[in-house]
Amino acid sequence: MWGYLSLLPVFLAVWATTSIWTVFAIAVSNKTVNLTEGLPYISLCGSYPPQSCIFGQLLNMGAAMAAWICILRYHQFQGWQVRKWLNQLILWSGLLCAFGTSVVGNFQQKNQLPTHLAGAFLALFVGHVYFWLQVLLCWRMKRLPQPGAPWIWPLRLLLCTLCTVLLVTMLVLHFSRQRSAAAACEWAVAMLLFTLFGLMAVDFSGLEGCSLCLQPEPSLRPQPVSPQTPTPLPLAPARPPAGTDTEPGLLRASDASLGTNLPDEPPGADLKELGGRWPVCLSG
Repeated sequence: MWGYLSLLPVFLAVWATTSIWTVFAIAVSNKTVNLTEGLPYISLCGSYPPQSCIFGQLLNMGAAMAAWICILRYHQFQGWQVRKWLNQLILWSGLLCAFGTSVVGNFQQKNQLPTHLAGAFLALFVGHVYFWLQVLLCWRMKRLPQPGAPWIWPLRLLLCTLCTVLLVTMLVLHFSRQRSAAAACEWAVAMLLFTLFGLMAVDFSGLEGCSLCLQPEPSLRPQPVSPQTPTPLPLAPARPPAGTDTEPGLLRASDASLGTNLPDEPPGADLKELGGRWPVCLSG
C-alpha cells in the first residue's frame, strides 16, 4: 500500500522538472538567451532577471524537499540495520546535493561564478554519487528489503551509469569549447537525477507515515514520581485486659485485636521481652 510519503519524491521530480523548463521558457521569451547560438546551460537561463528570482525560489524549495527525502531515507536505512558510517555517508552526500542546489539558485552564474560552480559540483557530481552509493548498497547487502518490481534496481543502475557517462562527456565537451553539446549533457544529467529522486517513491511505498520524537537531556527530564510511603502512626498504649499482670503500655505479641502479623511466640510473650524488634504500623 502506498502512503503519502511516497508522493514526496514524485512531487519533487515534477517540481524540479517544471522549474528548470519554466525558467528556460521565460529566458527564451524575453530573449536573454539566444537559441541560434546553441543550447544554453541551465545556469545561464537563470542568470538574468526576472527569471533569476524565480529560479532561486524554485530551486530553494526543491532543495528543501530533497533534504527531507534524504533524511527519511537515512531513517529507513537505520531501521534496516545498515552500518552507521555507510548510512551517514549516504545521508551527507544527499544533503550536500540539496545544499549545492540551493547555492546554484542563490548565487547566479553572472554574479558569483566561483560560488555558483561549487554549488553545481555539489548538485550534479555529489548528487549522482548519492544514488551510486544506494545502488551499490542494495547490491552488496542482499538481505535488505527490495520494494517494488525486480526491474527497479537494474533501472537505477542504468540511470546512474548514464549520469556518469554524461558528466564525463560534459566536462570533455566544455573544455573542448563545444558549449552547446556540453549544455545538452547538463540538461540530460539534471533530468536523470530528477528521475532517480522520483524512483524513491518505490522505496517509500511501504511507509505509512513518520512522527517527530523529542528526547530531552537527562538533566531536563522530569523526575519519576515515587509512590508515597504511609507514615507510621503513633500507637496509644493498650489497656491490658482485666485480671492480667501485664505492665501498662505493653502489647502482647499474641494480641490479634490490632491486626498485627507478628511471629508465633509462646503465649504471654510481650514486646518488652522481644526487645522492641516488632513495631506495629497502621496505615489508613
